Amino acid sequence: MNVTDPKHPWSRLAAAARTAQPAAADTAPYGFATRVVALAFAHEHRVVSLFERFSLRAVGVAGLLAVISLAGNYSLLSAGGPTDDDPPEDDAVSLLLED
Repeated sequence: MNVTDPKHPWSRLAAAARTAQPAAADTAPYGFATRVVALAFAHEHRVVSLFERFSLRAVGVAGLLAVISLAGNYSLLSAGGPTDDDPPEDDAVSLLLED
């Protein structure tokens, strides 16, 4: 197995690789991106599913409910939480183990 032998497959592959021309830059033709964008915006939606129709409305309603919930509980959120010195009054373990 002499690698320097010209009939050896490795020698032939290496010689072919040395003579290969570098590949040209693969670029899109002029105006290709503009054509793709124009085709994308020209496509009109004919059939709208029920899910697609009401999904954005549901997101809006959920966001509105979240804002209302935060506004309604703002006094509890801004007052801070219980300190470490005061045990919580509704802790189930402390209620069960209470003397």
